[in-house]
Amino acid sequence: MHFHPPATPFLLYTIFSRHFSSATKLPTLPNLSKIPSKYKPQAINQAQKALTDYLHTTRSLPYLYAENISKNSIFSLSDAVAKVEFSPSTFFKSFQRFLRYHPINEFEFFYESIGINYDEINSFLPPNKFFLCEDLRVLNVACALSGFGFPWNSLGKFYTEEVLIFGRDPVELSKNLNGFKEYGFSNVTVIGICLVFPYVLGGKPELGSEIDALFDDLRRVFVDFDLVSCVEGNVDAWVEVCRKIRVFYDLGCEKGKMGELMGRRKTVFLRYPEEVLVKQAEFFSRLSVSKSDVGLLILEKPEILDFDLEDRVISVLGLLKHFGMNRKELRSIAEEYPYVVGRNKMANLPHVMRAMNLHEWFFAMMKVGNHCQLGTYVIGDPNEDLDTDYASSIEKIQFLRTPVHTLGKLDFLHSIGFGENNLTIKVLENLHGTSAELQERFECLLGAGIQFSKLCKIIRLSPKILSQNSETLVQKIKFLCEGMGFSLQYLDVFPTYLCYDLEKRIKPRYRFHVWLTEKGLCKKTYSPASMISTSEKNFLARISGMNPAAPKKWLEFISKQNHGSDCQGCNPGINVERPGTI
Repeated sequence: MHFHPPATPFLLYTIFSRHFSSATKLPTLPNLSKIPSKYKPQAINQAQKALTDYLHTTRSLPYLYAENISKNSIFSLSDAVAKVEFSPSTFFKSFQRFLRYHPINEFEFFYESIGINYDEINSFLPPNKFFLCEDLRVLNVACALSGFGFPWNSLGKFYTEEVLIFGRDPVELSKNLNGFKEYGFSNVTVIGICLVFPYVLGGKPELGSEIDALFDDLRRVFVDFDLVSCVEGNVDAWVEVCRKIRVFYDLGCEKGKMGELMGRRKTVFLRYPEEVLVKQAEFFSRLSVSKSDVGLLILEKPEILDFDLEDRVISVLGLLKHFGMNRKELRSIAEEYPYVVGRNKMANLPHVMRAMNLHEWFFAMMKVGNHCQLGTYVIGDPNEDLDTDYASSIEKIQFLRTPVHTLGKLDFLHSIGFGENNLTIKVLENLHGTSAELQERFECLLGAGIQFSKLCKIIRLSPKILSQNSETLVQKIKFLCEGMGFSLQYLDVFPTYLCYDLEKRIKPRYRFHVWLTEKGLCKKTYSPASMISTSEKNFLARISGMNPAAPKKWLEFISKQNHGSDCQGCNPGINVERPGTI
């Protein structure tokens, strides 16, 4: 068997102090109901010692790695403990004897010890292998990583996210790790980088240039701008810093070109938690602008990270005025988007801007230096933009049979840009479904290609559109574009198209009109709105004027469809040569 040498005393101290300081705080263990509660810590502690001895003495693993496995495989160990009869005075020897005569699946213990979720271990176990010596490749890589200083119970991250690492030659892997130090990094810095960017250890040649670009950026930030002197010399601290840096790469910022900007803004990575970076990035990303531009905005205007973008209340027109809109522009906005005006939450501002088709304008204002106005804006007058009818409606909702359900739907409307006004209440009265269902249907229509602001207008005019399931809406849009050959822009003039029944109204009327046109009976081109929205009485009167037999054949046509016949391609059977006969 080939193993890498144990870690140095300093690295041992780092690993143990980080991972075993809370070893006495045991998780809820399965299958230990037969052991009295006061003896469970003792049983686990003795089982860990016995397992360490077994792996080291019997299975010839170096003591450090044997102990790493036993100390970090609590759930696998508890399953074994449950199979041994417990007695406070004899359990240690009993468990030793159990291990001697009932060999354990060492891979199960190993995988749990390196940090793989216990419930997922079975999907990683190699078939027909029981002992680690049967596949030393995985163990040797773990030993090489641990020898460099990686926390043992963090190695599972590599196995689940970049399994190719465990197929590499341990010597080559160690050489790569030491090569990273040539950028001026310490061991703990390299460890933090690799845990956050596991692909750097995967050994994929096609990622070579990307890895070089990443390390060039990190060298600029850590070494050239001396971030390294501001970070504690432990793995946790470097993982935290690297995770913050990864936020900007996840937004699409280009590796190899961010080093100087990140270096000049290193306080972003020292002062703010990762959650703040993510939350503020998500806020501006909801403006439907380039995510890489959002990342650059935050780095170039870090003051944004101090803004409260959640809890503040805004007046929509008041905020637009604060950003420089004049009276004429505000009046135009109020006339075109009356359902948006009023008050709303700051958290909903991105979608408020999209509902008015002002999101690009607003983001441009942020980029050119007007971002501070977002932080300084407050409602000056307590009565500014208060809608008394809206307030009265909210009071009435409290006395409904399902106020929470109704308020949830109202929150949905506010989240897509509808303000606290009476128009929003009127839309609310015609919405059916939970807030989650309404959100799903709204996103479905957005995904179909309808512009955000136009979709809000459609909902304002025809709220019942959102009372249909997503599949029905998709099929209607598909038929409009593919079956009838119209673009989505036609919904601007005929939004109620989405309210009519597809199989019983839209398809049969359209196909009947097509047939009439092909037969030369319909001399006039009718729009989909005219075909579909016309009442049944007027529809029959229209086609009767084309051919006296048409109404009868239409009714037969509908009857066939209602009984399951496919209306596409059906021939109503009117004799064109002799009108009025069949």
